[in-house]
Amino acid sequence: MAEAADFPGMTPSPARRWLRRTGALLAGAPLLAGLLQLPVSSAHAAEPTVAKEASDTGAVTVAVDSLSPSVPTEGDTLTVSGTVTNKGKQTVTDAHVDLRLGSALTTRSAIDSTATRSDDISSSTGSVVGDKYVAEFTKLTPGVSEQFSISVPVDELDLGDGGVYPLGVALSGETSAKPWERVLGVQRTFLPWQPDEAAARTRTTVLWPLISDVHMTAETASNEQQTPVFLNDDLAAEISPGGRLDQLLSLGKSLDVTWVIDPALLASVDAMTERYDIVDGDTTTAGEHQAVAGQWLAELQRAVQGKQVVALPYADPDLASLAHSGTSVTGSLNQLKAATDVAASTVETVLHVTPSTDFAWPVEGAVDPSIVKVATSAGADKVIARSDSLTEKGGLSYTPSAARPIGGGTTAVVADSRLSEAFQGDLTKASASTRAVQEFLAQSLSLNLQTAKQRSIVVAPQRMPTAGQAQAMAEAVSALQGGTWSQTQQLTATAAAKPDPGATTKVPSRSAYPSSLAKRELPRSAFVDIATTQDRLDNFKVVLTDASRVVTPFGRAINREMSTSWRGRTTAASSFRQGVQTYLTTLTEQVKLIQKSELKLSGRSATIPVTVQNNLVQGVDHLVLRLTSTNPTRLEIDGEAYAEQGIEVSGGHSTTVKFTTSAKANGQAAVIAQLYTEDGRAYGAPVTFDVKVTEFTATVMLVIGGGFLLLVLAGFRMYTQRKRAAAREAEDNATADTDPASETAESTQDSGNGPDAESDARSGADDPVQPSDGTPDTAAESTGPSGTGERVDR
Repeated sequence: MAEAADFPGMTPSPARRWLRRTGALLAGAPLLAGLLQLPVSSAHAAEPTVAKEASDTGAVTVAVDSLSPSVPTEGDTLTVSGTVTNKGKQTVTDAHVDLRLGSALTTRSAIDSTATRSDDISSSTGSVVGDKYVAEFTKLTPGVSEQFSISVPVDELDLGDGGVYPLGVALSGETSAKPWERVLGVQRTFLPWQPDEAAARTRTTVLWPLISDVHMTAETASNEQQTPVFLNDDLAAEISPGGRLDQLLSLGKSLDVTWVIDPALLASVDAMTERYDIVDGDTTTAGEHQAVAGQWLAELQRAVQGKQVVALPYADPDLASLAHSGTSVTGSLNQLKAATDVAASTVETVLHVTPSTDFAWPVEGAVDPSIVKVATSAGADKVIARSDSLTEKGGLSYTPSAARPIGGGTTAVVADSRLSEAFQGDLTKASASTRAVQEFLAQSLSLNLQTAKQRSIVVAPQRMPTAGQAQAMAEAVSALQGGTWSQTQQLTATAAAKPDPGATTKVPSRSAYPSSLAKRELPRSAFVDIATTQDRLDNFKVVLTDASRVVTPFGRAINREMSTSWRGRTTAASSFRQGVQTYLTTLTEQVKLIQKSELKLSGRSATIPVTVQNNLVQGVDHLVLRLTSTNPTRLEIDGEAYAEQGIEVSGGHSTTVKFTTSAKANGQAAVIAQLYTEDGRAYGAPVTFDVKVTEFTATVMLVIGGGFLLLVLAGFRMYTQRKRAAAREAEDNATADTDPASETAESTQDSGNGPDAESDARSGADDPVQPSDGTPDTAAESTGPSGTGERVDR
């Protein structure tokens, strides 16, 4: 009786151990009598020792590594295997492990309570299951672990009606300080028992997520194939045999589940099937896992045939972050729309199946009005929520069906939180995995037993389960699908099921959103960065002859900047966004103006050449080069303050265009050259240079004016001399007609033999006509602008 009082919940030990305990008590009787005669001071001195001995209670840990079958039926043999470890400081003798069965648990909360105190030895451990179903150890040395395995026919368990039974695995033994048998360690698990088929099977939808982190950058090689560049080779490890994604695929293909896939993952693995590069700082190396990627995709294509595939928006954007921080930034919702639009085509291209794209899945199913509004803004009309967010407040005595109309034509598909959270935490140890599996099955059966009404339930696990979590999930789902109380249903059918009239349909307020989730959201600055990148991309793509080579990789990179996988990784997320911006800036700067030094204008008019260089692989057009004079009163360009010319430059080339300038006064004027897109947006950095006008001084103008005056005077003198000569010739002709002798004489004189010949010669020699007077002025060299592309340098 004293032992039972010291250890609540203890049940009588087997009869064969009764004599041993009695002998131990009799042997201790003299010692007890002596202790009773000790003075009070001695009794007080012994208290620390008693307290120390009490701390040994529960010093042995019990781990249930396997329970098979997970869901037993009549005629089965239940096998429980595990490990016991002595964590105390005293050796445990006469140790043995037995099984203890408790009464059926009637509620889901009772299962929660039992799971919480699974190793509490002070709680009831149930009735021992037969004296012969034990595992005995001579002793348990401190720090040493021992394995055990116990098999018992299910018929020996004396199970009643269907229900969830707590099954305790307890280790009992003695220590030198307390030489009597007692429970030193226990581990409770659950035994789902449903021997007959349930009257109304629960229609269960299990989501099987294939989602990963961001792996691809925006960068691609300049070759024709646009070789993609990856941040690392981590994705290869995930899809290689034994990797996380390989495990999810290998396990999921044998289950009847709804596949939930991020199209960005498919695109990344598909890119790995051909040449791909990996960047590590300033070093780029070639990837080597093409065969692994091809094999994984081929296996996935086979696995999804005939199964429902739900495609998330590209890169699985963080809907809550977008709703809480992104909507205040212009263009953010457009990014979600773009991610949704490309999802279906990506899945169809890679997997050759048509996916459903009308489901939105916020992080952990947490919703509020703003999240629902954003989630449905891109075309989805169904939101996958969770029951710990959309909680029941109507007093229903059972868990309602998942589908809930929440207004505006939107359906909330509410996943069961207990079932969805069953596989979180570290499940690498067999004991943790077994505990998770049995609790999941217990909750599922308990849910089914709540009412005879058939319901549709959704299981939405964490987005990126580890390999250990995936194995536990697969084991539980396999047992569930082979059980007698559940049947598989696709997600679309669950969403279309008739909702329970009493189920809650009110979306919780923004203030109810979990603070633990809010702390991990993308900040507003992230969406500002995204908007900046998109603006630069829009300005860049209009000048390209093949914009798809830039728009596609950068558009998908911007989608990745919004990925849910960045939650809790602020530094990495910021680094990725900055990397995308930097690379885009690098590309845009490949089309630029060549710097110019100061020019000197050597006349009233001249041409100014400006060179545009294109170092891109593809050509650029739809660009306008504008040359502007900052002082048009001194220097005009094509008679105006500025002039423009259209620009086209082939990839890897440069072209020089010329502008006609006119000087109005001497001095210096600054000129600005700037490229613009055809819609008037500045492109790239401007080039500013000075033009110095030095030819228009007062002396130069005086010399030019004097020269012009001399030319006029010389021409007038020539005119008067020729007129006088013509008059004399007319007079001489008249005299010859009246005097033949005189005519003869004049004839002689005209021949140059007369005395006036020398005088006439002298007269001719005195004429001021210069040798150059007969040469006409040459026209100024044409200064008109040359045609665009007059000279192209490689």
